[in-house]
Amino acid sequence: MKIEKVAVVGTGVIGNGWIARMLAQGYDVVATDPAEGAEGRMRKAVDQSWPFVEALGLAEGASKDRLTFTKDLAEAVQEADFIQENVPEVEELKQMVLQNIDRHAKPDALIGSSTSGIMPSELQANMNHPERFVVAHPFHPVYILPLVEVVPGKQTSTENVERARKFYEGMNMSVLLVRHEIEGHIADRLIEAIWRESLHIVNEGIATTEEVDKAFTHGAGMRYAQYGPFLTFHLAGGEGGMRHMLKQFGPALKKPWTKLEAPELTDELYDKVVSGCEAQSNGMSMSELDQNRNEFLIKLYDLVQEYWPQEQKKTKV
Repeated sequence: MKIEKVAVVGTGVIGNGWIARMLAQGYDVVATDPAEGAEGRMRKAVDQSWPFVEALGLAEGASKDRLTFTKDLAEAVQEADFIQENVPEVEELKQMVLQNIDRHAKPDALIGSSTSGIMPSELQANMNHPERFVVAHPFHPVYILPLVEVVPGKQTSTENVERARKFYEGMNMSVLLVRHEIEGHIADRLIEAIWRESLHIVNEGIATTEEVDKAFTHGAGMRYAQYGPFLTFHLAGGEGGMRHMLKQFGPALKKPWTKLEAPELTDELYDKVVSGCEAQSNGMSMSELDQNRNEFLIKLYDLVQEYWPQEQKKTKV
């Protein structure tokens, strides 16, 4: 079945990101959200993101005019070939919304959830057609960053996993198929480890939020835009590569450098993190910070595409 019309359920930051990417790829998009003022916020978000999707390249026929909105979920999903759910990360809420989507969608429509941490088997448990459901976790901003983690649940059919993979690849995304479901999937588990360590360092007065950010952006962050942790450490081993690196530095892995649990979010830590981030913003509004980041990512994306290993160059945005 060819996917021509998509529905987006939930128009927060991630939902609006999906809308912009889908429109840019030439799809008809119908969005739904029961919140007051949701349509206005959605259209404003799409307008703000449009210059960046234009910079990355629009598909033939792509237009913001192909976006419609309704507060009626059943109306939004009933004719859609693919439905992307993006409601808040509350398992009970997601299960309820997904059951409603499942009830009103066409029998052959695929359903994806943008959950960042909930396992698909838990979300599909009460669906009438669980075989057509996958977790499809993107990264903000969705309209620029190419990665999407596709995670099948225990009841998801192999055929529908393949259909989902082809759909997302058709939107110029880099699909990471997660073989075994796990809380937080892959990328967020890595990010969470960095986040926990960052909180410990600030909490213990070792560094400010700005200094922690600098430690990453001026060091590992620059390297990781091209190579991930494994190839980075492979290079650290010199001519011997990873073989030498593990023999030389492997014993240090047992040293208790890191904290396995996040620190308690006390009022003091809360104030340190919030005041630190506000100071780092240097008077820039959230909209200005967002614009700045997007301009940076567009330039960075062009650069990393040029230098990524050939097997990673499967997708061009």
